[in-house]
Amino acid sequence: MASDILQATLQLALAAAPWLLAGLAVAGLVRALLPQERLQAWLGGSSVGATARGAVAGAPLPLCSCGAIPAALALHRGGAGRGPATAFLIGSPGIGIDSLAISYVLLGPLMAVVRGLGAVVTALATGLLVGAGSLARQTPNDPGSDDVGGDACGSSCGNGCEDACGTESAPPEARNGRLAELRGGLAYAFGDILDDIRLWLVLGLLVAGVLLATVPPDALAAYGSGPAVMLLMALVGIPMYLCATAATPIAAGLLVAGVSPGTVLVFLLAAPITSMATLGVYRREMGNAALIRYLVGIVASTVALGLLLDLALAQTGFDPLTGVEAATEWLPHWLEWAALIALVLAATHPLRVLRRLRAARSA
Repeated sequence: MASDILQATLQLALAAAPWLLAGLAVAGLVRALLPQERLQAWLGGSSVGATARGAVAGAPLPLCSCGAIPAALALHRGGAGRGPATAFLIGSPGIGIDSLAISYVLLGPLMAVVRGLGAVVTALATGLLVGAGSLARQTPNDPGSDDVGGDACGSSCGNGCEDACGTESAPPEARNGRLAELRGGLAYAFGDILDDIRLWLVLGLLVAGVLLATVPPDALAAYGSGPAVMLLMALVGIPMYLCATAATPIAAGLLVAGVSPGTVLVFLLAAPITSMATLGVYRREMGNAALIRYLVGIVASTVALGLLLDLALAQTGFDPLTGVEAATEWLPHWLEWAALIALVLAATHPLRVLRRLRAARSA
């Protein structure tokens, strides 16, 4: 049994590695070419258009749920309304280029597209709901408060939040030209982001491997659909700290095990969007009323999207896993192994470990 689980986990890792590697590279480019200052100017005000821009602008950015907190607070305190700031806070961790790439290969093209659109719709709907309840803008906290950084980058968040929270200043060479900016963006993607997701990604692959190896294909089908199950999935997913990329292999295991695509979509949207750290900071910044609207918006949007997806698939008879094998069968096996080895090396930082060992010996 253990060998079957390891084999299933390895096959998932090999299938996902090239796409995750490519997604991280593109995420680094987005980081380098899309400065937060431009976003802040783009999201001023609290109109419907600004909220829509917040949902769309946050979607491709490579930030975890707690890493998005300081960016969203900076937007809010810099003039963005509660609606656009909330939409950005949801859209950024809800989906990213790296998670879209791994969704395409593990869940199929349909689920990848639906997931991306669902994250934007959830961000937009929740942002509009929060904005509609903001009759008067509350006085923001002191922008220099140390509490924001502490809550946003608490123990539930990995190293990927260090850069977002400002605990690491931008490298001096980043000011020397576009090439330096690109190097900085790639270093951020393969350093901070990968550090932040590596543990959860490994755990996600192991959970998916267990599901694929031990659960009969249709065992969960009878219990894996319907509003009650989707609501439970949303309520369980909201307090979790699980990035969009790491949630993908778990969702793939659930989908193959017989859980309905709509229920899987609820998990894919609710789990990465927020966490306990996000809820605490959001409540302090926006107030109790805004927090309630925030939670209602997420739960209602994700469950509604899940029900719509199951209804559409039932009407068309389309299998969401169609195209999954085609997404990887044209990749040579050696390329999958090379990508997996490259990811392991990038995640474990052997050169960094060697430098530390040498420094410890010389001390």
